[in-house]
Amino acid sequence: MTIDPELLRERAASALLAARDRTRLLTTCVEHPDLVAQHSPLMSPLVWDLAHIGNQEEQWLLRTVGGRDALRPDIDSVYDAFEHPRASRPSLPLLAPDEAHGYVAEVRGRVLDILQSTPLHGGPLLDSGFAFGMIAQHEQQHDETMLITHQLRSGPAVLTAPEPPPVTDEIIPAEVLIPGGPFTMGTSTEPWALDNERPAHPRLVPAFLIDTTPVSNGAYQRFLEAGGYDDPRWWTPEGWAQVQEHGLRAPMFWKRDGGQWLRRRFGVTEPVPPDEPVLHVSWYEADAYARWAGRRLPSEAEWEKAARYDPVSGRARRYPWGNEDPTPAHANLGQRHLRPAPIGSYPDGQSPLGVRQLIGDVWEWTSSDFLPYPGFAAFPYREYSEVFFGDEYKVLRGGSFAVDPVVCRGTFRNWDLPVRRQIFAGFRTARDADPEAGA
Repeated sequence: MTIDPELLRERAASALLAARDRTRLLTTCVEHPDLVAQHSPLMSPLVWDLAHIGNQEEQWLLRTVGGRDALRPDIDSVYDAFEHPRASRPSLPLLAPDEAHGYVAEVRGRVLDILQSTPLHGGPLLDSGFAFGMIAQHEQQHDETMLITHQLRSGPAVLTAPEPPPVTDEIIPAEVLIPGGPFTMGTSTEPWALDNERPAHPRLVPAFLIDTTPVSNGAYQRFLEAGGYDDPRWWTPEGWAQVQEHGLRAPMFWKRDGGQWLRRRFGVTEPVPPDEPVLHVSWYEADAYARWAGRRLPSEAEWEKAARYDPVSGRARRYPWGNEDPTPAHANLGQRHLRPAPIGSYPDGQSPLGVRQLIGDVWEWTSSDFLPYPGFAAFPYREYSEVFFGDEYKVLRGGSFAVDPVVCRGTFRNWDLPVRRQIFAGFRTARDADPEAGA
């Protein structure tokens, strides 16, 4: 199907402008000292992320797609994420906040002119406006990174957002049976899908049962009260070493105060809400909880089949609810709320088999290592995915409340080290089904 190029231009411009609105919010709500400070060695100063966004846009859209002369070739090395680890970035000759804002604005103005005159066909970088979609996704990914930095910074709250809608009193099952059999994993047709999501390929997945919703704070608290952090039976050797070395006792940002658990969320200290998905847990913590509960983490293929497989048509959908883009009725995305929605929310966003909150709210750890699909081809550069493949990184799926819809689809793959806790990650559990369960 041929898409009207003017509609493609409108979609690309809208995605770029939405990302920039969010970047502006995240970098203008704090004063100069907070922009240049490193709030954690795990993260860059906010002002580094800001100029890095502009530099990537300049390199890919201004120079590569538009064929224009470089604006600031002198800063390419400074904002090369592979040349400088996050812990060392404050020592670099970074653009000052005002200069960084001016730089990204100048790049964007020129890019929007290029978008209006560039044919959106003629090669994989141009087809369907891929390069523009890639840069919009890159900016939104850094916006999520900057939101993590906001969570790590000390001081009073500077961000506000409305609460998620209340959940109904509907009774839903604890788990859902996903029938065994083949399904199509990945995509070869999603125009802005990134290289690690490609190509579409068949997977045979035995029947299994998966939690209807992510694991809640209340359920995770029962793990704590049962001595989960004191019992090495539930932990991998590497996970138990983390518990011992760092004195882990609860999810990141939780603390015990008398008879209750409190958490810090974007500068606000509040009681831990029992009905929200648990957040800021590492893969090791998620895996330990699953073992304690007599269950396991789902594999990446299981997660995607639960999210995309339609047993009526036998086809894989773009999203659990269908092929249409997300709306506020489907999922908690785009920093619309500064927290996950309560367990059982968004019935309109459930999968055909009744699994809820697969998109948005919290990234979900899976049991799978980050590996290429059969037929993988790096595009447009190896450093996006290929250099991370292996058993060092674990796959996360589904997005979080901090993920924009342009970066979130049923095939999207995230990955991180199993020790990471600052990210907006939770999980759900699974178990094997009886051999006779649906084929």
